[in-house]
Amino acid sequence: MATLSESSRASVNSTTTSTNGIANVKPSAAHKYRGAVVEDLQLPPAFTLPDDEVVDRAIEMAHDRDFSYIPILSQTRKPLGYLDVKALLQAEGINGQDSVTKYMTRFKRGPSHTYTVITPATPLDVVESFLEEKDDSFAIITDYGRNFVLGVATREDLEKFVTRSGFMSNSSFS
Repeated sequence: MATLSESSRASVNSTTTSTNGIANVKPSAAHKYRGAVVEDLQLPPAFTLPDDEVVDRAIEMAHDRDFSYIPILSQTRKPLGYLDVKALLQAEGINGQDSVTKYMTRFKRGPSHTYTVITPATPLDVVESFLEEKDDSFAIITDYGRNFVLGVATREDLEKFVTRSGFMSNSSFS
């Protein structure tokens, strides 16, 4: 039986991004999810808002659906940013008739900000790495061509999956 050298073991246990943009993930994360992919989370369909929606209506719809983060789309359905509903509710001086774009967090774009494509076939360990590395609260799930927002996955979704599946209980999100 072959053994890994110290340097090989160190490289296997680190989380980095490879040249093709796919995260190299710690074996413990891969073991925790046992090959599961985003589709296995059974997420509800995406709830998005157009950039011209008003704040009052956005809060009402988010409350009805129990969503914390709502992607905001342009008229051409391009993701522009997101609305953090909890932060919005805690903020002072909000005008309910303002457009959601006034209060949304814009996605960073440009050559210095790479876009990580997360689809229904993306392994959950890659999603976990994305959430940890980017220090994001959620990941937007898109189709393979990045034409449609299909859903939103959060750290809580990953934790619920691990609990529901009876996999390892020591989550790195705890």
